[in-house]
Amino acid sequence: MAGDAIAAVEYVFRQEKGRVLAGLMRRFGDLGLAEDVLQEACRKALELWPQAGIPDNPAAWLSAVARHAALDHVRRAGKSVGDADAVLSCLPATMVDETHAIEDDRLRLLFICCHPALAPEAQVALALRTLCGLSTAQIARAFGVAEASQSQRVLRAKRKIAEARIPFELPAEQELQPRLAQVLHVIYLVFSEGYCAGGGDSLLRADLCAEALRLGRLLDSLQAGQPEVRGLLALMLLQASRGPARLSPEGQLLTLEEQDRRLWDGELVAEGLALLEQAMAVRTPGPYQLQAAIAALHARAAIASQTDWRQISALYGALLRHKPEPLILLNAVIACAMAHGAAHGLAWLARLEAVPSLANSHYLHAARADLLRRQGDRPGALAAYAQAAMLAENAVERQYLLRRHGEMRLPLV
Repeated sequence: MAGDAIAAVEYVFRQEKGRVLAGLMRRFGDLGLAEDVLQEACRKALELWPQAGIPDNPAAWLSAVARHAALDHVRRAGKSVGDADAVLSCLPATMVDETHAIEDDRLRLLFICCHPALAPEAQVALALRTLCGLSTAQIARAFGVAEASQSQRVLRAKRKIAEARIPFELPAEQELQPRLAQVLHVIYLVFSEGYCAGGGDSLLRADLCAEALRLGRLLDSLQAGQPEVRGLLALMLLQASRGPARLSPEGQLLTLEEQDRRLWDGELVAEGLALLEQAMAVRTPGPYQLQAAIAALHARAAIASQTDWRQISALYGALLRHKPEPLILLNAVIACAMAHGAAHGLAWLARLEAVPSLANSHYLHAARADLLRRQGDRPGALAAYAQAAMLAENAVERQYLLRRHGEMRLPLV
């Protein structure tokens, strides 16, 4: 029973942290306090559930216990009884599941995390930490900084929210648009970490993908018809549709070229294509619409050999004008190589080695290995696959690269 209780607490904390935390933030207005009492509730669950059994609604149990702990903190902090009673009066009459209370609590918390009073890197880190349950170590790895530095970054952001008394509410219409780009960025970072985890033993984190899609749908309902919001949602749906085909039955990574596209989720594809068409009809193409258009070209190809790489290459050219980022440049080079030949792509890859963030990226070395393999350069491909495998932090990606390396070592027949 103890093992079941521990697993239940870990599952609820991972799945429901953002929802419970946002509800606590709405009531008490203190993110630091909300996180502390939620942790306290989890500790109590680990103490009580092995003996009393797991509640029918574990998330509601944690939320209720955390609220009581927060009220105790208000009283212990020297607040008057009136202050504590005022807080208590904001609570529902019964401590029941609140998931129906305010559905957009997490979206409110996301906009708080993306408040312009916070530094951009702190905005992203705080959202990933509070809403999605990513550990400090995971966030530090995503940003390429030390874990201690990342922890301080999050602490400073929470302190800033408290000091600035940032209200727990969606911004006014005139303030919404300037903050929208960062909110979209955070949602896509959440999805990307779920779609291809930066480290660990699993390639996928379905909970993060689901949370990103939920936030994307919620934001789309708030900003109905906003083309970039709809473009992001279309992009995530089209990428998520590949989920059932991304791993072999043995758990090995399969690239787009290797996947059985009959396994792609047709409903997600259809929804993504429809949303993209609606977004593009506004005729204000932005980076998420362009990325969704690239994903749509893959989705429309029944088999890999039918992929319109020339059109994809052209779309990457347009995307680079919006987002001249290293990984997008790398993907543009790969698309160019697929459209115009491996030699052309290899010449561009040689130039990308001068980009610091790519020089030690397994993605660059994996791309070189693949192009050298296509060109028939076995020694070069072997060396590049070995280098990429050494740099890959995700175990599934590393095993894929080692598998490719092993296949290249096999004698030609």
